[in-house]
Amino acid sequence: MPENCSSITRSAPRLGRRLLAAAFALPLAVAGLAVATPASAAPAAVPSGPTASVTLGDSYISGEAGRWMGNSAGTSGSRNGTDRAWTGGSYDPPRVYGATAASGCDRSDVAEVLSASTGAQNEINLACSGAVAANVFRASNGGQSLKGEAPQADQLATVARQNNVKLITLSIGGNDLGFSGIISDCVQDYLIWYSYCHGSAQSSIDSKLPTAMAGVGKAVDEIRAVMAGAGYAKSDYRLVLQSYPSPIPRSAEMRYPESGWTRSNTGGCPFWDGDADWARDSMVPQISQALAGVAASKGAQFLDLSDMLQGREVCSTATAQPTAGSGPSATTSEWARFLDGGLNSTQGVLQESMHPNYYGQQAVGRCLTLLWGRSSGDFACRNTAGQDAGGMYLTAR
Repeated sequence: MPENCSSITRSAPRLGRRLLAAAFALPLAVAGLAVATPASAAPAAVPSGPTASVTLGDSYISGEAGRWMGNSAGTSGSRNGTDRAWTGGSYDPPRVYGATAASGCDRSDVAEVLSASTGAQNEINLACSGAVAANVFRASNGGQSLKGEAPQADQLATVARQNNVKLITLSIGGNDLGFSGIISDCVQDYLIWYSYCHGSAQSSIDSKLPTAMAGVGKAVDEIRAVMAGAGYAKSDYRLVLQSYPSPIPRSAEMRYPESGWTRSNTGGCPFWDGDADWARDSMVPQISQALAGVAASKGAQFLDLSDMLQGREVCSTATAQPTAGSGPSATTSEWARFLDGGLNSTQGVLQESMHPNYYGQQAVGRCLTLLWGRSSGDFACRNTAGQDAGGMYLTAR
């Protein structure tokens, strides 16, 4: 449709202009300036401290968007019950993200490691929204600080000495591939250029993929080195590398029409059908396959999340937005955050967009719980239509 748009005549209304401003702002990120400290010398044996499950990586595992129970175009109060930061008189994001709301790492109270049940005595989230692979490396090996925090591998070194780490779960590579820039380009192509983004976006993914996957592989090596330095053998803990889900559905499963403004101003999913199909059925599977290859080469378990949000995506026909008369629900609401910034200037922050929300985070946590029960092998995690996170299940990959 965008290639021949003479039949589409529309000018951006006020809400459309806000979405456009959000699209241009999406790629921006702020890096911290803390100086990291190298891991200290290794002890002779695995620490005898409390058992621990640890997560490292980017926004898809830090708990970004955990503030939101579904999406609603409501512009005040609790946004029809979806905004968990609502206090009754104001909004307090630290209720969900704690101290990391200020830094933007956005580790939510329903992040994967906290929503999972692995039997660990300590559940430790070192992931930070916006992280690239270099934010995982040790500072002594090229690692970079982010948002005032030391590289995550250096933080892991301390955790590994103070706890008996049994499980490490990593999500990384999306920012190295430029996810936010791709989303921004696709939104702009929908709102102002009336052209598809997937051709140029595919070229960008193809060109960046080898370097990005090399970075993921190095991140795994850095984690292994830290654990060895803390006295662990590979058999003393499990290392899981996970992939990314698609936050938007295929065009055939879009709740709003491609033309008009409801797809952008109400649904928060301003993407052309052709771009949505590409993202859901080409980009996400391609990246998942590449990450699976890294996991196999590095001896890590692989958790494929590419279909985790099927039927629960933003604007999916199988879901509905909460209203004043019908509040949010794990069985009917969307499990990912819509594109924020255009519906209301105070409705959260832009970086929460296109991430698993409160319900989605609980679902990913359930996936990790199920994987913990499988000591070996690679698995894909999927949801059961009409059920909450308790309906998640694994299939062999």
